[in-house]
Amino acid sequence: LFAVSFVAALQAAPPRRVQQQIADGVLEGTISTDGQVRSFKGVPYAAPPVGALRWRPPQPVAPWAGIRDATRFGPRPMQGRIFSDMVFHDPGPSEDCLYLNLWIPETAPARKLPVMVWIFGGGFVAGSTSEARQDGSALCRHGVIVVSLNYRLGVFGFLALPGLTKDSGHDASGNYGLMDQIAALRWVQRNIAAFGGDPDNVTIFGESAGAISVSALVASPLARGLFQKAIGESGGYFRDLEPLHSLGEAEAVGTKFVQAAFNTTSLSALRAVPARRLLDASLKQPRPSFTREIDGYVLPEDTRAIFAAGTQAHVPLLAGWNRDEGNWRGYFGRRRPTLANYTSIARKRFGTDADDFLRLYHATTDAEARRAAADYQGDTFIAYRTWQWVDWQRRTGGAPVYRYEFDQTLPVTRPGAEAVAPHASDIEYVFQMLSSRRLPWRPDDRRVSDLMATYWTNFAKTGNPNGPGLPEWPVYDDRLQVMHLQPRPFAAPDAHRDRYLWLDQMTR
Repeated sequence: LFAVSFVAALQAAPPRRVQQQIADGVLEGTISTDGQVRSFKGVPYAAPPVGALRWRPPQPVAPWAGIRDATRFGPRPMQGRIFSDMVFHDPGPSEDCLYLNLWIPETAPARKLPVMVWIFGGGFVAGSTSEARQDGSALCRHGVIVVSLNYRLGVFGFLALPGLTKDSGHDASGNYGLMDQIAALRWVQRNIAAFGGDPDNVTIFGESAGAISVSALVASPLARGLFQKAIGESGGYFRDLEPLHSLGEAEAVGTKFVQAAFNTTSLSALRAVPARRLLDASLKQPRPSFTREIDGYVLPEDTRAIFAAGTQAHVPLLAGWNRDEGNWRGYFGRRRPTLANYTSIARKRFGTDADDFLRLYHATTDAEARRAAADYQGDTFIAYRTWQWVDWQRRTGGAPVYRYEFDQTLPVTRPGAEAVAPHASDIEYVFQMLSSRRLPWRPDDRRVSDLMATYWTNFAKTGNPNGPGLPEWPVYDDRLQVMHLQPRPFAAPDAHRDRYLWLDQMTR
């Protein structure tokens, strides 16, 4: 009985505390119960962007006296309840949201550790670092430091107005969320050595809007030198079937919004609007309203032009997307998913280009029509944008590129349900956080998770995902080899390049 009580007491004991001096003061974090991981959460990397600092570039943190608690996540950025799969573990939404988190292997290495900085997704309107599937405690055990950061979203992070442009000092407005990410990377440069990290070996990685952000940071001159490698999971800051907004277009959207919602363009009046009221007004707008802008400052010109000129950061890139990014329902709408309807919709939508579409997204049966429709939806949603990034970096980036397709389907929980590898399903595999979702995980899922975490951290360490005991992942060069991530991974030539070249023609 004593032994049982003693074990129970140990299990109930709070985590051990650990302190760390950084540039702005002393942090107190925790050591995991197994003694293997140090973590510091809710660490401010910029001043709260509230009041007069709303819609301004992030400002420096005010140093603090004493010891700052860093055992809990900071507030998430202001947002509505938009994506049902997002489950947060933080105090709630707040305009005061510029916090980051760190997970560090407890065993002291002989040399400085590589650093992986994670940028979450959510369409630039939702998300937070506090989701369990993004917990860095498992990934860091591969010998890296994991950092995750919050950034401003929606109207708080991407509103552009002529008055803000004039007030900025650099003739631009919007893209404050990207500026937040750059500020967090500068924080890493100043402070990561104190945690045993190497500021000269930083990898930025993200999924969806996080991957779009990573590609924007690769393009931005403001982020130059703040990282040495990049990983993009399903996303790129490139046009899809619509061009990116210019500064003038973004200003017009912003002006129309504030006039309709608050009947003013006065910056002082708008900065005095309560955050909740501003959020509620923005949630009534069509989505997305305040995203993906070429502002002339963070992004001096269209990202395609930047990559075509080869003026982006010349860093190794690992990027790809999931097999089932799209769903056939988005193509068919309320019509039955039959071959006849598939062809009819194509004829109406593409006109004289329909024959090319039907050749590239080929189908001869109802089942093939559903698959082809899903492929088209996935391509136009996210795959084509990611492909543009990978292809431009391959041609002009001057560094190795590794491309993948994530093929591992989630466990089926309903009889007759289709097995798919949908958008965002790769996150818990990369972080080895399958336990964050209540699914009947299989040994193959754990095998793929181990594989991806090892590839990702190998890449962060050396710029090459390969290592002992791993299937060889070839460089994405003129041979166009794509690594298929599944229980029996393999590399094969890109089978769908003609689709993306066709979409390229359709967007010109």
